[in-house]
Amino acid sequence: MSWFLSRMVLLDGLSAFYFYTQWTFTLVIIYFVIGACISAHGCWIYSKYHHPDNEETNGFLNGNVEEHSSVTLTYRTKQNRNMTKLQKYLEQEDKDQRAGFWGYAMQVIYQTSAGAVVLTDVVFWGLLVPLLSEHFKVNLIMASMHSVNAIFLLIDTALNSMSFPWFRMAYFILWSCAYVSFQWILHACGFTWWPYPFLELDTPWAPLWYLCMALVHIPCYGFFVLVVKAKNSFLSKFFPNAYIRSD
Repeated sequence: MSWFLSRMVLLDGLSAFYFYTQWTFTLVIIYFVIGACISAHGCWIYSKYHHPDNEETNGFLNGNVEEHSSVTLTYRTKQNRNMTKLQKYLEQEDKDQRAGFWGYAMQVIYQTSAGAVVLTDVVFWGLLVPLLSEHFKVNLIMASMHSVNAIFLLIDTALNSMSFPWFRMAYFILWSCAYVSFQWILHACGFTWWPYPFLELDTPWAPLWYLCMALVHIPCYGFFVLVVKAKNSFLSKFFPNAYIRSD
């Protein structure tokens, strides 16, 4: 993704960031950078403080099992389930306590970029390419920047364990509002060209276009909500003893 972005900047200069696509593409790269750093730090902490079970602990556990061998299978199963729930609760509580600034920043960027990526790719492939294909030619870099971001983010969504609540859509809306405000400030300073036709303010259809773009944020964010729910549903059935739900 960094290579695609650098090629785009080399071709168009800083004017490449005139578009919402480059904003979102950069945000996704920042998300993966923060995620890589947090993951590396977590692996270092784990390797530093994790100690394998010794023989004394194993002997204690084996003796404990023999001592309670008269307990029925139903009771043991219920007890194991309760212990698993307690363990997951304590792990989640520990994660919440240790999340810190960068942990919450990673969550916010993840939930913001997820909706923004869907919005970017849907608008490009579903609106701009069919209606404005005579004004520009889709090349490899342009096509990749409107597909690779979604592919990598979907793969990451399948592997991570972060939640995806509906109220976080507010950050996605604020991100789009920041871009629109950026465009308005540029045109207030004398710029006359709009990167997207539906952002033009001097047309009678401008209020309707802006309303439609505001409403389309709901299905774009909702798509990733459904992806997370589907992941929780399928993986919890295939791996009931190991999978920790994201919500």
